[in-house]
Amino acid sequence: MTKPNDLLPEGLQDRLPAEAARITAAMRACLDVLGAHGYDRVRPPLLEFEAALVGRMAGVTVGETSAMFRFVDPASLRTLALRSDMTPQVGRIASTSLAAAPRPLRLAYCGDTVVIKASQLDPAREHLQLGAELIGADSVAAAGEVVMLAVEALKAAGLTGISVDFTLPDLVDTLAEKAFPLDAGQIEGVRRELDTKDAGGLKAAGGAAYLPLLYATGPFEGALAALRAVDAGGALETRLDALEQIAAHIGDAARITLDPTERHGFEYQSWLGFTLYADGLRRAAGRGGTYRIAGSDEAATGFTLYLDRLADAAPQPEAARVCYLPFGHDRSAAAALRAAGWRTRAQLADGEDARALGCGWTLEQGEPVAL
Repeated sequence: MTKPNDLLPEGLQDRLPAEAARITAAMRACLDVLGAHGYDRVRPPLLEFEAALVGRMAGVTVGETSAMFRFVDPASLRTLALRSDMTPQVGRIASTSLAAAPRPLRLAYCGDTVVIKASQLDPAREHLQLGAELIGADSVAAAGEVVMLAVEALKAAGLTGISVDFTLPDLVDTLAEKAFPLDAGQIEGVRRELDTKDAGGLKAAGGAAYLPLLYATGPFEGALAALRAVDAGGALETRLDALEQIAAHIGDAARITLDPTERHGFEYQSWLGFTLYADGLRRAAGRGGTYRIAGSDEAATGFTLYLDRLADAAPQPEAARVCYLPFGHDRSAAAALRAAGWRTRAQLADGEDARALGCGWTLEQGEPVAL
């Protein structure tokens, strides 16, 4: 019977063996891919001084920064915060401890993040976040590497039907400068109506010239052609050429779509953003894009995968064979089994049921014998 004190807070949950095994297998597979491509793992702390952490989240929505748990550090008497995102921490490491490291700098990370209040779309308040950051390069080649790395990591985790949805986070700012001029007070309204795909609202906000952007969405080739047809005096040419090159780099490794005005989740990205999806997942598998590291203003491109979400679609890893070790068993033989990939469970009391303990073999005279 569950007692009141055994209940977990809203938005938090235990991961039982089968699910934990899927998450762990996905984590290992993704980190192996990142490592194989030359990305070195860093491990920032779970909490930092609030002022430093929030200061490096410039551009992130106010709601996200205010969602962090805060408390006073009894040692320094300064306010600490539990991280809600690891990307700013990686930026801090690149700008301080690794400031003198050769560029481009390739870093990987994996760790837990927590928020005070979750969204209606995602009620979880704790996430296992894994990602990679390519720092010191702002080029098509760098973006292509990062997008393809994310796709490869998802495939290594066992996901299928992967798709990449591109967006251009600074599209309105770029067009408002010259091609489709807007007053400073109009820009936010035009962004909002583009986000909601409201043609009438877009006209009312003074963004009639932006209407063609609402229809430049969908499968990549068609959406890109529609976007190229927008008469913007060449303001978009370099960005669209870059998108085409990145898409060519991905090839048939993933389905590619384009939604150039999508800004949700891309508040601090610059010219490129992308969302990752996979079969069997109700929500995005991850996001990424190009940005500037707050504080140092160094160019970077990266992505984040939500490992706990991936467990919903990742395959259950093949269970290792489990051998029961009775009293007085041959310890060297048991060690040899473990070295060969077996799991063992040693007898601790008389009358144990090896099958009930999940064992399919027992060790007899130094050899595993099927039960």
